[in-house]
Amino acid sequence: MPTQTAAAVLTEHGRPLDLQDVPLPEEIEPGAALVRITCTTLCGTDVHLWTGQMTFPGMLPMILGHEMVGEVVAAGPGTTDALGRPVAPGDRIGWSESTCGRCHGCAVLREPVACASRGYGFMQRSDRPPYAIGGLAEYCYVTPGAAKLLLPEDVKDTWASMSGCAAKTVLRAVDRAGGIRTGSTVVVQGAGALGIFATAVARIAGAGTVVTVGGPDDRLAAARRFGADATVSAGLTKDERVAAIREAVGERGADYVFDLAGAPTVAEEAVAVAAQRGTFVVVGSTGFELAPVPLGAVMGKELTVLGSLNGDISDYHRAIGFFRTFADRMPWDELFSKPVGLSEASACVASMAELGQIKAVIDPRLP
Repeated sequence: MPTQTAAAVLTEHGRPLDLQDVPLPEEIEPGAALVRITCTTLCGTDVHLWTGQMTFPGMLPMILGHEMVGEVVAAGPGTTDALGRPVAPGDRIGWSESTCGRCHGCAVLREPVACASRGYGFMQRSDRPPYAIGGLAEYCYVTPGAAKLLLPEDVKDTWASMSGCAAKTVLRAVDRAGGIRTGSTVVVQGAGALGIFATAVARIAGAGTVVTVGGPDDRLAAARRFGADATVSAGLTKDERVAAIREAVGERGADYVFDLAGAPTVAEEAVAVAAQRGTFVVVGSTGFELAPVPLGAVMGKELTVLGSLNGDISDYHRAIGFFRTFADRMPWDELFSKPVGLSEASACVASMAELGQIKAVIDPRLP
């Protein structure tokens, strides 16, 4: 069993990742597994962590990456996946972040996303045990509390990796909204990986009109290939965007608006374009900065405003099932860049920060 792993480590915000050898635990705990990563897809959160937009004291050094799959090298005693199936060397697995099972969020709310000790890779320093639980590494330690899932052979590594955050986040948001009614009007704010995937989900769900707002132009073109009837450039002024969206959705407005952008004006624009008794789901906003919200319009339109935070193992399982069911419905592979090795991970993060890639793909087995 390997005692260390190559990893691309974030040591300073905004600076190139440092290729290091990081220790691995000497023993595999009951319920845990050591996995050789075969695919990591980068997420907007990785970019926010790299730039320092998301930060907290004492977080560095750390290994980025929380969308990944891999092959089990070793498993601790009694290790199973979330459905009780034994996990053994040679199995291909994905996993959701760890939860404690004992806090108010886990035990009373029964919501893993509300766990007080929710363990993402970016909550773990790489210089403390268990060292490597992030995706930008050759080997990853999957902790006992992480909800694991044996993966079907007909779901590609890239699709399974994206299911670990982006896809499950969108599916949970749609579920929080009560689903998308057939023939309804949907506005998706954001044209990144989540926004384009949400566009596809809305189209597959039977929406009558889907409008995607964002940029740059190549992403809006991709959104059209993934089911958008109309696109609106984020480069317009706020008033121009609202006018363009209202023209696309019609005078009554949008039945659903999904924030997958997190821009400062998303709430104001969502309320402006929402239909009477419409639903606004906040998914992409991070931090605690205040944003203008016309509460009189929320009241007058009787809007439903919901927050939706990431997803749990059930959402991950549904995301895997979604890709299996709709494998041929959309050009999913267009979302992903050509796989590169750990040596190019830093350049990929920087490229995503400049909107140069929708979904960068790292295969640590590559040079």
